Amino acid sequence: MANQKILNIDSLSLQELDTDAELIPLMTPEDEEEMNNEQLPETLPILPLRNMVLFPGVVIPITAGRDKSIKLLNDANAGGKIIGVVAQKDESVEEPAIDDINTVGTVARILRVLKMPDGNTTVILQGKKRFEIDQVITDTPYLQATIKEVNEVRPASGEAEFTTIIESIKELAIQIIKESPNIPTEATFAIKNIESNSFLVNFVSSNMNLTVEEKQALLAENDLKARALETLRYMNLELQKLELKNDIQSKVRFDLDQQQREYFLHQQMKTIQEELGGVSHDQEIEDMRQKGKAKKWTEKVKSHFDKEVAKLQRMNPQVAEYATQRNYLELMLDLPWNEFSKDNFDLKHAEKVLHKDHYGLDDVKKRIIEHLAVLKLRKDMKSPILCLYGPPGVGKTSIGKSVAEALGREYIRISLGGLRDEAEIRGHRKTYIGAMPGRIIQSLKKAGTSNPVFVLDEIDKLSVSNQGDPSSALLEVLDPEQNKEFYDNFLELGFDLSKVMFIATSNNLSTIQPALRDRMEIINMTGYTIEEKVEIAKKHLVPKQIKEHGLESKDLTIGKKQIEKIVTGYTRESGVRGLEKQIAKVIRHYAKCIAMEEEFNSKVTEEDVLEILGAPKMERDKYENNEVAGVVTGLAWTSVGGDILFIESILSKGKGHMTMTGNLGTVMKESATIALEYIKSNAEQLGIDPEVINNYNVHIHVPEGATPKDGPSAGVAMLTSLVSSFTQKRVKKSLAMTGEITLRGRVLPVGGIKEKILAAKRANIKEIIMCEDNRRDVEEINQDYLQGLTFHYVTKMEDVIKHAITDQKAKNAKML
Repeated sequence: MANQKILNIDSLSLQELDTDAELIPLMTPEDEEEMNNEQLPETLPILPLRNMVLFPGVVIPITAGRDKSIKLLNDANAGGKIIGVVAQKDESVEEPAIDDINTVGTVARILRVLKMPDGNTTVILQGKKRFEIDQVITDTPYLQATIKEVNEVRPASGEAEFTTIIESIKELAIQIIKESPNIPTEATFAIKNIESNSFLVNFVSSNMNLTVEEKQALLAENDLKARALETLRYMNLELQKLELKNDIQSKVRFDLDQQQREYFLHQQMKTIQEELGGVSHDQEIEDMRQKGKAKKWTEKVKSHFDKEVAKLQRMNPQVAEYATQRNYLELMLDLPWNEFSKDNFDLKHAEKVLHKDHYGLDDVKKRIIEHLAVLKLRKDMKSPILCLYGPPGVGKTSIGKSVAEALGREYIRISLGGLRDEAEIRGHRKTYIGAMPGRIIQSLKKAGTSNPVFVLDEIDKLSVSNQGDPSSALLEVLDPEQNKEFYDNFLELGFDLSKVMFIATSNNLSTIQPALRDRMEIINMTGYTIEEKVEIAKKHLVPKQIKEHGLESKDLTIGKKQIEKIVTGYTRESGVRGLEKQIAKVIRHYAKCIAMEEEFNSKVTEEDVLEILGAPKMERDKYENNEVAGVVTGLAWTSVGGDILFIESILSKGKGHMTMTGNLGTVMKESATIALEYIKSNAEQLGIDPEVINNYNVHIHVPEGATPKDGPSAGVAMLTSLVSSFTQKRVKKSLAMTGEITLRGRVLPVGGIKEKILAAKRANIKEIIMCEDNRRDVEEINQDYLQGLTFHYVTKMEDVIKHAITDQKAKNAKML
């Protein structure tokens, strides 16, 4: 049972009202008989109530705010003061029609009408008789209908069973009033003084904590005895709830300390939040369960989820572990378990996308198309782990985005540069404060599918620290035989990564852990030729920079000759990142002219390039003449691609000692020593006087002394430089060389051939000497890039001298 309440039928707000004797009339049997004998009118205006059911004999106050309701009450108050009151089926309906209200209601008399300051009308109604709507006459300005009286079946006077039910209702009502702190004790007197059995049942039914549907069912019950018995059942349930609640409160009642005080304050705040539209603890758990039913989980994962939800349900929401447990369950729900995006197996489309986004890179494109072809045929092929290896700026990272677009998959990229904590890959255990999953699982959560294209950028720059070895943690991620059950410490479950297409990028293979490198398929992405750079700039870089600087294509035109001038005079890289910066510098100049409304030529000329970028900065990288003995052009591989270097040697009076400068590494110094010893042992075959070797000191220098240099590739260049110095014969013009040498006189192959050839072309080299075993590396290069180059393949040091040294004496040659 609850206090008497004022019900706002329009705004649904309930306002507690003190018990008023006037609202609880003590109806006698005589009053009831008189009320039953009253004749009902044939038609009545119908007042719909949102969430209240009016019973015969009961007095209730209501507040009306709808225009139709106010009009009805005013008209009825001025007339016979008799209206029909029915409950709505759905309290959210603003303008209820006949189908939105119940057919059984109560005839009510208006006792008092009060005008409220807020414009609403408060009226006190007393129920008279039950009725049933027969037919609607009109719905304007409010509902009016013909009605018929609903007769009540009453038990015979003095029936023992009914009398017992009535007495039980009174006793239970008094007990409920005593157990409930919200009901004033004065209500006990009202219950005891009610003489009418029918009114007692109606009064108790009206004031119980029941839903509108339950109260409407009681009102519609014609048999008074059955209605009383059902009312008694509801009262027993309510009393049991009150007793259980009071029993629990008595068991846990104790003095509140500060922590408990804060807990109850939090509970109050939670209740307030729920009233304001928040979600309760139980509702949140139920929502999780419903979401879990829609997930494509295995039985193992589903069982684990149910267990973790049950654990959350048992937790106090105020403890610190609650937030961690909730985050864990939300992660399980957000992860794309067995959810895959549909692959686009249109290989023509894939080729078109790859060619549109990247110029060149034929080997990479070929490998990706091959993978798509196999995947199209088998459907379930495990995705390989590709590693794009090459210098910076050649498009390793952006190729991943193009692959994702070609496949129609989601694209994810994480940078591994400087990563040194293993937990970044595997996640933290839930027991730690601030625990969270690893970046692999986090990224899959953002992607929303289990088969994205996943770019692991800068995999060669992983670090090792006391937090573990991230590269070792990646072994499970990148092993096609293991990643079907990738274990994340936070998730504590195996997650299938076998359908993810991993693409790693690296600048240097030597720093990658051997076991990790073994699990990847290495695809070499070498640098671009001048022609390729010009095409890339024309198709991609120039339009991109014009757009980014707020210009339109019609505002500025940069021709191929001007782009080639920028490439050859202002960049020395294998990629195009530096080229893009130089192009941006040119475009910024014209953007300034447009913004300041200055006159300019929309077609860029070579003179404009010189004026904007200044004198060419890379002329020193061009080939230098070999008029002086001992100067040889070598080919080297650096972290930014291929480059040329000059090896110089000079003789001076002495005792045959050799010194070296130029910040050379150990391997390079050993190459110089091997070259000198070979010359000493084969002086006659090389046409060198042994006395010259014994009476002259040799000094070898490699310019740009501030740059560290090392590697075996300079062996043949050092040999040629020493022979040129000892014979005072110059080296051929426009010639460069690379290769390792041995004491037996053998020339060995070296790596980085394509990068070195590109560097030679940039330096206007015409002839290149290299080992015979490197011929296959040259044959793999697009022949269009080799135009203008002549290759001399050698196996012995004598062949190197034969191709490199001319019979002409060097300029200013000394007589040795």
